[in-house]
Amino acid sequence: MSAHHRQRPWRRPVLSVVVIAAVAASTVAYASGAEPPSARGGANGGTYYDGTYYDDTYYDGAIGKTGAELKNALHRIISEQTKLSYDDVWDALKATDEDPENPDNVVLLYSGRSQAKDTNGGGANDWNREHVWAKSHGDFGTATGPGTDIHHLRPEDVTVNSTRGNLDFDKGGDAVDEAPGSRSDGDSFEPRDAVKGDVARMILYMAVRYDGSDGFPDLEPNDEVDNGSAPAMGRLSVLKQWNDQDPPDTFEKSRNDRIFTIQKNRNPFVDHPEWVAEIWK
Repeated sequence: MSAHHRQRPWRRPVLSVVVIAAVAASTVAYASGAEPPSARGGANGGTYYDGTYYDDTYYDGAIGKTGAELKNALHRIISEQTKLSYDDVWDALKATDEDPENPDNVVLLYSGRSQAKDTNGGGANDWNREHVWAKSHGDFGTATGPGTDIHHLRPEDVTVNSTRGNLDFDKGGDAVDEAPGSRSDGDSFEPRDAVKGDVARMILYMAVRYDGSDGFPDLEPNDEVDNGSAPAMGRLSVLKQWNDQDPPDTFEKSRNDRIFTIQKNRNPFVDHPEWVAEIWK
């Protein structure tokens, strides 16, 4: 672990208060062994969080729809959000990806390693901000919007992040050092089994959230690799399989709740993974 540990100050006082509250609430849930509120069913089988049935409120305009109508309805819902700066992302990830067994650490996405929060940076053994939808796919960089949307930004080891680069997602390849269970080859990256569904749902969230109507590229999944700078990510057929094989777990549901506290929008495919098949038939 790098000797150059750096703790960055909170940049936005309001955000810090909200994040601390979210961490405290989730820590209590983990400590008691209970699932976070989002894991419990509502009166109609919908998502329950903090006393609110989200199918009756947050997702009200989407319930009963399918295909393009469902996608458009979800876009309108999740586009109402608080936008963070790229500096804000450091501190947000320390809350959203906190290790439930060690509140001083975050869990790295592909590596699965628990690492001290204050080791974020650019050193070889630091963790940095991984764009799961590679920022070069659409060339949005770190612009406020898709470049800072914490639904697809995750802590990852600097070296592993570099190995993943801007590769599309698919099966196969060689084992990735420092990321047990992950594999990569010349045109694709395969994450470890425990987060395959997480990756799929983050990619598909981005495709619904950023449709070209807000000055950013229209992001869409396709069934290809080697997408380069096109605003596309693949491989869709594999992502759909991963969504089915690896349903949302307690960590992913809790992360969605924490992001809702910070960013004020949700990943609908964490709450309703079945909507993936309804949109991408």
